[in-house]
Amino acid sequence: MGRVSQAQAEENRRRVVDTASRLFREQGTHVSVADLMKAAGLTHGAFYKQFASKEALVDEVTAHVFDEVARRNVAGLDRHDGQRDVAQRALIDAYLSVEHRDNAADGCPVAALATDIARGPEGREARRTYAEGVADFAAFLAPAEAVGGGEGGEGGLARLCTLVGALVLSRATQGSPLSEEILAAAHAALTEAG
Repeated sequence: MGRVSQAQAEENRRRVVDTASRLFREQGTHVSVADLMKAAGLTHGAFYKQFASKEALVDEVTAHVFDEVARRNVAGLDRHDGQRDVAQRALIDAYLSVEHRDNAADGCPVAALATDIARGPEGREARRTYAEGVADFAAFLAPAEAVGGGEGGEGGLARLCTLVGALVLSRATQGSPLSEEILAAAHAALTEAG
């Protein structure tokens, strides 16, 4: 078999990162390289032509999924003419929905990757990227009145903790009435208070 072109190699890499971002959010970073490559439609050996190690892929995927979050938040602001409170409310509505609960593969990386990142070594690039992504997401969720004054961090963190905690608990109790009650309770707490 001949060498692949640089363009094809870049496309293969993009396909692996996109596939891994879905699989890692859905199943965790313990997905085997063989299963990942099969899902991407590539050979197991092709992985090592693209990545030095699975850890290097986890690092890249973590950056990729948090870039997605940042782009969605900016797009939300744009969609709502820069009205931060309206964009935040739309995000809360979507985040605490049954659809988001049921679609981990395309869902929030904060909730999906938390356990895997926590179990990884402290010095890893993925952990640093995750922490930055959490801080940026919390900053987006900060109450509008606190954004300009620099004191919105706690409010944004509390909102993020409520969102992520509710999503994780709702997924863990899926199939019982409690699952949707958790989503509704968190939604009420976040929207009635602000």
